[in-house]
Amino acid sequence: MTLHFAADAPSFPVVRPSRLDGFVADRSFDKPTLVMDLDLVEAQYRALRAGLGRADIHYAVKANPARQVIARLVDLGSHFDAASKAEIALCLEEGADPSEVSFGNTIKRASDIAWAWDQGITLFAADAEEELEKIADNAPGASVYIRLIVEVSPGDWPLTRKFGCDRDTALRLLDYAKALGLNPVGFSFHVGSQTRQAAMWAPTLDEMAAIWAAAIDAGHALSLLNIGGGFPAFYGEEIDAPTAYAAQVIAMVEARFPNVATIMAEPGRGMVAEAGVIVAEVMLVSRKSDRDMHRWVYLDIGRFSGLAETEGEAIRYQFQTARDGDPMGPCILAGPSCDSVDVLYEKRPVLLPVSLKSGDRVLIRNTGAYTSTYSTVCFNGFPPLDVVVI
Repeated sequence: MTLHFAADAPSFPVVRPSRLDGFVADRSFDKPTLVMDLDLVEAQYRALRAGLGRADIHYAVKANPARQVIARLVDLGSHFDAASKAEIALCLEEGADPSEVSFGNTIKRASDIAWAWDQGITLFAADAEEELEKIADNAPGASVYIRLIVEVSPGDWPLTRKFGCDRDTALRLLDYAKALGLNPVGFSFHVGSQTRQAAMWAPTLDEMAAIWAAAIDAGHALSLLNIGGGFPAFYGEEIDAPTAYAAQVIAMVEARFPNVATIMAEPGRGMVAEAGVIVAEVMLVSRKSDRDMHRWVYLDIGRFSGLAETEGEAIRYQFQTARDGDPMGPCILAGPSCDSVDVLYEKRPVLLPVSLKSGDRVLIRNTGAYTSTYSTVCFNGFPPLDVVVI
């Protein structure tokens, strides 16, 4: 197997299990299709579980909400981080106990809070006064954790600015939650998606520990720390193995938060990305002029049909074709839609076979996370990304 990366990216290819490859090789697909292997999801869950120790895994449903994935994780004993009413309903329908599901979005409709409370959901996230008021009005007495902002993220896909609050605001929100009759149990944060090395967590953990200590000094009996996600997938740059990564993170957490009763972790990408492959097709190979340094290779999948995380070229997917033994050359990779921003990789061109042409199959590796859920309904009439689970 040959995998193709950006021309300047280091390569650390891994051996893929044959079940996924065999399934794809034996079938034809008439539109872009994500194929997920549940056994690979389970293997990754077990690997993370082994490293996370006493921390509770709350799978981030938004990474891939395929019903079969949720069902397998319920069977394995996973808990869940849900971002919406629909995600909560999915988890409960597949057998999750309400006590195992947290409503982790800090931006919630009041009626959805009330519905979740009626379903037995008792743990909610917040990062603003108004959100606490909505929870108090619609889930009286609920447990809440305050999301802290991570202003400098080491992740390839940072989650700064939009979510969380600073130290002083967080301490004030703990007091306000109490005044509203809620049960403020702790803090959450997210170091940033695709934080490739466990050691990168250290500065963020130092900052969070200082806020935790300030809350304790202010008289708050905190019992829960939600360390969020950040657990990486392989996209061509070296990452720590999942068990070793998780164990190192938890060791750093335990050293800084020695007496916390409950630790939550919310792996999403790190749980499902490597369990999926997208089967795509070349639609066109062209040059704009004789002066064009690179070919343009257009696929039948683009930014609007599942590959939204190519925004800013942050996530570097890997590509495989049947022509991998031919001479290689750099190309600009783009999607099929009539939108000029539907360009995947231009700043760092991708190496693909020079002989590549329309109709050739392209496999896009490690695409089990944040692809099917980012796919549009039908932009330009192109079908949404299909999903097949084996």
